Amino acid sequence: MEEYAREPCPWRIVDDCGGAFTMGAIGGGVFQSIKGFRNAPKSIRRRLKGSTNAVRVRAPQIGGSFAVWGGLFSTIDCGLVHLRGKEDPWNSITSGALTGAVLAARSGPLAMVGSAMMGGILLALIEGCGILLNRYTAQQFQNLNPVTEDPSQLPPKDHTRL
Repeated sequence: MEEYAREPCPWRIVDDCGGAFTMGAIGGGVFQSIKGFRNAPKSIRRRLKGSTNAVRVRAPQIGGSFAVWGGLFSTIDCGLVHLRGKEDPWNSITSGALTGAVLAARSGPLAMVGSAMMGGILLALIEGCGILLNRYTAQQFQNLNPVTEDPSQLPPKDHTRL
């Protein structure tokens, strides 16, 4: 059972890649604007120019790095969905670990293992928080529905307050 509707797998890769680029470009733009402002000479005009220049140069690079990560993650996730025949949190956790390993491949096996562990742990934390949040909100909505409760256990209605 799918908890939320997602795009089918080939389109999901493109969608996640674009979303990751946007997130990286916006977040990188904010971070680089602050960094460029702080590192520029003291005059306000030079600080604004330094901030703008830092965003212009670095934000697309950061967005591209995020897009590579998002595209690779989605590609591996779709491959696992196809291989395993089901969509569950283990696919995301494994995809995070494999993505970390692939992106660190040029740094050697030790870096690959460390990045795989970090990717898997990070995705396990994200998936765990999502599951806990879903359970919490499901319980909250279940308690608000008086139809599912025994009517004899409900407090009596006070008709004097109209």
